[in-house]
Amino acid sequence: MPDRITLTGLRVFGRHGVFEHEKRDGQEFVVDIVAWLDLAPAAASDDLTQTLHYGELAQLAADIVGGEPYDLIESVAGRIADEVLEDARLSAVEVTVHKPSAPIPLTFADVAVTVHRERA
Repeated sequence: MPDRITLTGLRVFGRHGVFEHEKRDGQEFVVDIVAWLDLAPAAASDDLTQTLHYGELAQLAADIVGGEPYDLIESVAGRIADEVLEDARLSAVEVTVHKPSAPIPLTFADVAVTVHRERA
């Protein structure tokens, strides 16, 4: 298994959900991303261009979560995963989108969807 870069707990305001009030009022979403790639070139060269820039990774995810509204967090997670995997150096990516304020009339800690994509 290749090396990995993990981004955990990225908090972004978005307007995703099936209900109109979710799109109107919005809420905070939390994103975790794990990207698998060979980090040996970056480790040997100490060159940022040889690795996945985690600041840019965070911004990509934030732009998607904060952008176009989707009904499903499955769609949000899938879009993030697909865009991250456009970097040819990656062999796989896993994206979890948490919706801790989901409109569920029961006490719960979190609702999350995780998608995993691998290079064909």
